[in-house]
This record gives sequence, structure tokens and C-alpha cells, in this order.
Amino acid sequence: MDTVTSKSEHTFAAIVETALEMAATQGIGKLSLGEVAKRLNMSKSGVFSRVGSLEALQNAVLDEFDRRFSADVFMPALSLPRGLPRLNAIVEGWIKRVCNANSLSSCLYVAGSFEFDDVAASPLRERLQDGVLRMRTALRRTILQAMEEGHLRSDTDPEQLIFEIYSIIVGAMHDARFLRDAQTEARMRNACARLISTYRSFQGNW
Repeated sequence: MDTVTSKSEHTFAAIVETALEMAATQGIGKLSLGEVAKRLNMSKSGVFSRVGSLEALQNAVLDEFDRRFSADVFMPALSLPRGLPRLNAIVEGWIKRVCNANSLSSCLYVAGSFEFDDVAASPLRERLQDGVLRMRTALRRTILQAMEEGHLRSDTDPEQLIFEIYSIIVGAMHDARFLRDAQTEARMRNACARLISTYRSFQGNW
């Protein structure tokens, strides 16, 4: 890799990192190329030449969020046996990320969903919605595997369980981020454990 290419990639990464921090604290809808340029001591045209447009920057920020979220929450679970071990690991990873005060970008999709819930159709709203649905799809896949393995009852309604897990996560984000309740992590973990226990199958020796 030549020096020019390496420098360009480093600059692009710095732009995305700065924009990610801004989106986490101010809302992804409030991103601006000018403010990103100001924080990096660059010209607005310099930022534009590397990201192309505000929409492209917003997508790059969400792509980076997706990468980090997957690395923290979904990828570690794949090393565990299919079914409830993976589902529990996903929930645990999500709990830690939600309640980590140093992880500014832990709630871009949830924050974005409230930011854009009353906004008419737009590319950014659709991108946020797509991200939420992909998270739910990953949960659904894991829940179905847990049912196939006999870890969850055969009459489990995957959509209902997804709704309940996601509702706990949204509530925990509110208490951890807005109320700054130090007990949120323990309460969320207890709530999720109690929820999963109502769906567990106790047949077999797993």
C-alpha cells in the first residue's frame, strides 16, 4: 500500500470516527460535513472529497456501528453451541454494550428510531429501520435454533420473544443513559433471565 493511499484511508477513518462520536451525542440526523470538518481541522471540501455526501457519511457511520456491534454482540456468540447458549450470549453482550458508559455509540439505532419515528419516508429513516430489522432477524435465527435444539418450548412465538427482549433493551438504555441508574445492568440481566426462563423447555439433559 503506498503512502498516499494509506494516508487517505487514515483520514477517512478519522472522519467516520468523528462523525460516529457526533451521531452518538447529538443524533445521526444532526450530522453535518461542516461540523465534522471543523472538529478535524479540515476544509469542508476536503471531507466531501473523501465521503462524497452527507448521506454517504451517515451510511458509513452506521456501517462502522454495525461492524462494532457485531464484533461485541453477535460474533462472540457464534463460538458457542447453537441454541440457548448463543441466545444468552447475545443478550449478555447487548447488556454490557448498553450499560457501558464509555461506549458512546451503543444506541445509534434506538436513538435514531426515536429521532425519526415521526419523520416521513427518507433514505436515512429507511437505513435505520433496515438496521433494526437486521438485528431482529439475527435474534429470530438464534431463537429458532434454540427451539430446534429443544432448549425453548416448541410453542414459543419468536416474534413475541424478540419484542420482549428488544423492549427490555430499550428500557435499559433509557435508565442507563438518561437516568444514569447504576443498577440498570443488574436489573436488565435479571429481567432477561426471568423472561427466557418462561420460554425454556426442561425436557432432555442439555
